[in-house]
Amino acid sequence: MFMVIGDVLDKQEVADLRAAADAIEFQDGRATAGRYARGVKSNLQAKPSADLDEILASVRKKLFKNELFRSVARPRKIARSLLSRYGPGMEYGFHVDDPIMKGSRTDLSFTLYLSEPEEYEGGGLVIDDVLEERVIRLQAGDMVLYPTSALHRVEPVTTGERVAVVGWVTSWVRDAAKREVLHDLDVATRSIFDEHGKTPAFDRLFKAKSNLYRMWADG
Repeated sequence: MFMVIGDVLDKQEVADLRAAADAIEFQDGRATAGRYARGVKSNLQAKPSADLDEILASVRKKLFKNELFRSVARPRKIARSLLSRYGPGMEYGFHVDDPIMKGSRTDLSFTLYLSEPEEYEGGGLVIDDVLEERVIRLQAGDMVLYPTSALHRVEPVTTGERVAVVGWVTSWVRDAAKREVLHDLDVATRSIFDEHGKTPAFDRLFKAKSNLYRMWADG
C-alpha cells in the first residue's frame, strides 16, 4: 500500500527542524548505501551526532502519535532513519532498500519532506509500480509511506535543495495485504462509531478486527 500522510509536521515544526538541520554537519551519503546502490547514490546525509539524534527522535515521536501512520503501518519500531540533503546535480538511481537494518526487518519506507516543492526543481521520488512510475513531490511536513520492497529512485535535483527525513519501519504485521485489511477495518469501525455510537454491530466488528490483529501480529 502506498499512502500519503499530510501534516505529520506543522509549519513551525518544519521550520524548527530545518533550522536544526542547517546547524549540523553532513557527509557523503554513499557511506550508508549497500554494495549495489553505492554506485548510483549521490547525496548528503547528516553525520551522527547528539543533535541529529534529537531531530530523529522528534520525528519518531510525531509518527507514533499520528493515527493514520499507526493504522497503515502497524509500527513495531523505526528500524532506521536518516536526514538527507540533495543539492544541484545530486540524485539516487534505481535501488531497493535493504531488507534488514540494524538487526530488524524492514517492511515500509517513508520520506518526510522538510523542503517545500517550490524550493527546488527535480528531486522527485520515483516509485516503480506495476503499471507506471509514480513521481512524488510533497509539501513540507507531508510524508509518503510505501513498501520497502519497491524499486525506487530520486530524480536529479537541478536547482535548490531537497531536505527530508527518510526511514524504515518494522511492522507488527509483516504481510502487506493483512495490514491493508486491518486499516480498512479501522476506517470502518471508526465510521460506524462516529455515526451510530457503540452498537452491538460495532462491538462485533471491533472484536473481529482486534482478533485478526492478535492472530497476525509477530511476537
